Amino acid sequence: MTQIIALVALIVFAAILVLIGVYSTKKSLTLDGFLLGGRNVGAWLSAFSYGTTYFSAVIFIGYAGTNGWKVGLGSMWIGLGNAIIGSAIAWLLLAKRTRSMTRRMNSRTMPEFFASRYSSKAMKAFSAIIVFVFLVPYASSVYKGLGSLFGSIFPNEILGFSPEIVCMFIVAILASVYLVLGGYMASAISNLVQGIVMVVGVALMILVLVYSPEVGGFGAAVEKLNAVDPALTDVFGGNNFNFLLMNILLTSFGTWGLPQMVHKYYAIKSEKDIKIGAVIATVFAIIIGCGAYFAGSLGRFFVEANPDGTPVVGYDYVVPTMLNNALGSTFWGNILLSIVLLCVLSASMSTLSSVVLTSSSSITIDLAGVLSKGKEVNKKKQMLWTRILCFVFIAVSFIAATFKVAIIVSIMSFSWGVVSGCFIGPYIWGLYSKKITKAGAWAGMLSGVVVVGTMLIVDMVKVGFDKGVMEAFTASSGNAAIYGVVAMAVSLVIVPVVSLFTQKLAPVPEADVEKAFIGNVD
Repeated sequence: MTQIIALVALIVFAAILVLIGVYSTKKSLTLDGFLLGGRNVGAWLSAFSYGTTYFSAVIFIGYAGTNGWKVGLGSMWIGLGNAIIGSAIAWLLLAKRTRSMTRRMNSRTMPEFFASRYSSKAMKAFSAIIVFVFLVPYASSVYKGLGSLFGSIFPNEILGFSPEIVCMFIVAILASVYLVLGGYMASAISNLVQGIVMVVGVALMILVLVYSPEVGGFGAAVEKLNAVDPALTDVFGGNNFNFLLMNILLTSFGTWGLPQMVHKYYAIKSEKDIKIGAVIATVFAIIIGCGAYFAGSLGRFFVEANPDGTPVVGYDYVVPTMLNNALGSTFWGNILLSIVLLCVLSASMSTLSSVVLTSSSSITIDLAGVLSKGKEVNKKKQMLWTRILCFVFIAVSFIAATFKVAIIVSIMSFSWGVVSGCFIGPYIWGLYSKKITKAGAWAGMLSGVVVVGTMLIVDMVKVGFDKGVMEAFTASSGNAAIYGVVAMAVSLVIVPVVSLFTQKLAPVPEADVEKAFIGNVD
């Protein structure tokens, strides 16, 4: 019964997404239309696109399961940090300037922004490579998060393949179809539908879990968690405070430098929409973020623990196991389980589509533009290659997701750390200061790779390579959030410091600076 209901729900959901892709085809005939929806996207579509891209399957499966189990109720601070820092403050500080500056410079991607703002084609090429390379594991983590839940609902092989592989393949095909057909606008409209599904799904999931026999209500949940370990009800996570803080900082400030998040500001229709969008995005983040982590903290009531306190099923399967145990035994429970599956699928599809658009455009727009050496690039060929590379990126990330790497949270944390660590300094300082030099921007961009890479290698050496490189990597991956936070901090500090000492050595041409800062696009 569970599988039949879930299958029907998936078919209906897939049909809706394909129809949206077909409907949006006419709005994606030009490159600006395909990548930015013609820069004519309103508050609701922009806010839901931002929110659904922010919260992928990883938050429901990886982050909620891991942090909810380790930290308990205190893990909801991550969701609150995402709402306040990653949504509200981000929109208020970055959206208006990003929208205005990218329109004045006619920048459609973050690498194009860097090229125009700092007058550097080399920076454009480097940032395009960073985007394409490091967003592959990001997308892979999205696939794997969804595959974990799908596998708990469909435990048997399908046509000789594991249910996780089948699920990831379906998502890859579905994303390819509606995204290649309708581009950004198809993604934005789909995100609105997916966002509504996510809100409904999270609300129903929490109510059913809390009032299940295993929990017995909100008050009982707190009492039972406290009985397991008082730290699980500690406001600041008890002994896990440092772990909690690093995850708050990484997932909240990290969005400030992620190109697939910043990209949403480019397409906003007007400044009026920014204020409305900020409110919508923040409320959405509170519901999804806090709701997911609260649900994750209830995992101990549905999943057995090993003698060392870790879940017997592994952190990535805490939430899928909990949902299947709580909802899979009754008809209405199966209905809700299907809604939750669609909720996680929605989170996955929205994030994947944004990552794919960002990555494919980094090659066709940014890298190809540099390699053309000043020659005019054929617009029709750019459109064709952008669509083709959407397929390629989806295929590559799908293949990467099939590898047996179970540390979903760490994979995503590494990607966030490197990409945001490279971009956050040059991007934010580039928006607010005319005095940032090309050398300063390069220092900030290179620091992301250097800091994360160096810290990872040092930790791997400390662990040792007795059992192989992969074992050393896995053992060091628990510090991924720390690597990312340090990389972002270094980038934000090093950009103005290096600029201060290189103002006469590597200035940005005055005409380019004036073009970025002067004028009102509205």
